[in-house]
Amino acid sequence: MDNFRQIFESRYTWIEGFMRNVRRYGNRPAMISPADGRSWTYRELDRECNRFANALMDAGLRKGDVLMMQLGNCPEFAIGYVAAHKTGAICCPVSFRFSPGELAWSIDDSRPKALLFCAPCRETVEQALGLAHHRPDILLAIGDGTPWGASSYSTFIEGASEAEPDIVHNIYDETARLYTSGTTGHPKAIPLTSINEVLSAHDVMIHFPMSYRDVTMNTTPWFHRGGLHCAGPCPAFYAGAAIVVLPKFDAKTALEYVTRYGITFLVGVPTVLGSLADEQEESAHDISSLKGIVTMGSPLEKAACIRYQRVLTPNIFNGYGTTETFWNTFLRPFDLPEGAGSAGASCVDDDVRVVRLHDGRRTEPDDLAAQDGLEIGEVILSSPAKSPYLYYDNESETERKYYKGFLYTNDLATWDGKGFITIVGRRDDMIISSGENIYPTEVEAVLAMNPKVKDCVVTSVPDKVRGQLVTAYIVPKDGALTVSELDDFCKESPYIANFKRPRYYRFVDAVPYTATGKKRHVEARENAAADLAKGLLQAV
Repeated sequence: MDNFRQIFESRYTWIEGFMRNVRRYGNRPAMISPADGRSWTYRELDRECNRFANALMDAGLRKGDVLMMQLGNCPEFAIGYVAAHKTGAICCPVSFRFSPGELAWSIDDSRPKALLFCAPCRETVEQALGLAHHRPDILLAIGDGTPWGASSYSTFIEGASEAEPDIVHNIYDETARLYTSGTTGHPKAIPLTSINEVLSAHDVMIHFPMSYRDVTMNTTPWFHRGGLHCAGPCPAFYAGAAIVVLPKFDAKTALEYVTRYGITFLVGVPTVLGSLADEQEESAHDISSLKGIVTMGSPLEKAACIRYQRVLTPNIFNGYGTTETFWNTFLRPFDLPEGAGSAGASCVDDDVRVVRLHDGRRTEPDDLAAQDGLEIGEVILSSPAKSPYLYYDNESETERKYYKGFLYTNDLATWDGKGFITIVGRRDDMIISSGENIYPTEVEAVLAMNPKVKDCVVTSVPDKVRGQLVTAYIVPKDGALTVSELDDFCKESPYIANFKRPRYYRFVDAVPYTATGKKRHVEARENAAADLAKGLLQAV
């Protein structure tokens, strides 16, 4: 048994999986970057990653050090991810949307040895370095160097060795550190181990399924878990598949790439699928290579699902999860369209439950809400394969969020006899009007049924009499849409009680989303209070 344990713990790592594919699929495509005409086979990608890994080690990076990357989807992101695995360093991608203050906080929190960034982020990085207490020893820019001490990535790796770094790996090594979206307060850092990444890749390979014959493309950023671990570099390179790099989403470009490169799996949030369907209806691209489109971040409404299955592919998948645990429930094509609107049931290696709500105390994992589709409780997740069960350097949050092997998500949901979860909102997004609980997502689902509504977000404004009043921001599909039409639509809908209908509306060009496709209800609530004070909301 000791021999088995030693081999298992040293060889069942993510980087060993990548190297197996270099050996057996060396001449097969690994990465294609249409924007700049570059491409790599597995053997070529391995050599490029070795150059970067050896250059980093020559500059002083050691096992356990942090390589922070503030990049959009680009080849260097994938190269940095693999190179970090090769050196035993920790790959720490952060949002390219971070403000200088947010980046400075992350730099001081993770204290990276190296920081790799792209041209659009240079001003943010320069300001962040002026605010942060810690300064990375190695500063690398994609493109030319800058006058404040950064080196060009291409110059940095020039002449570096292509030999495989001599590093001993273990499945429990921290290999990636991802930050939560941080919609309230500072984001939390999730330290993922090599075995977490291996089993996240396995989860994708099981549920799509994905193999070395696939070609994938993310329309979402790789810096978050859904991007990195759902058809991104983690599962694709572990399976031996190829990835097509899309730096910035554009529906026409995305579908042209599907045709040109024979893409089999696309990943995007529901709003992206809407844009893809619009483009496909207008231009009829050849997308016959598609085996599936995977969406996550928010529920998939039934009417939209039926349209996407008709226009794009019958194989639509929808996942629900967290940065801490990847995805944990899944809807597959055979669950749709009937299961649309729900988040599906537990994945193979996960235990997802809805527990009762109690004021002032934590609910025990076996104190379950009724599986009747009616009682609202909190979603808790046990994901031993994909979660590290802690936050980096944050014991208080670890104690608050994890309990008896479960992550307490703060998401509110119902569930049915089949274990299908339907998310209704978050505990801190709940609207209390005249003593009644109202969940934004249930009102949004009704408004989305109106054919003249393109998108919406529901929140509340303060009211002296009722406490809070439901408020809706609407992105109209039809410019002739009126507030009175929407009010009548809600009054006539059999899916919503009259007291839950919005009392205020405002028409807008877009609603706020996180990078992971979740509506920013906290931001919407702040905007609504300001808009009410300015007289910008229309009452009904």
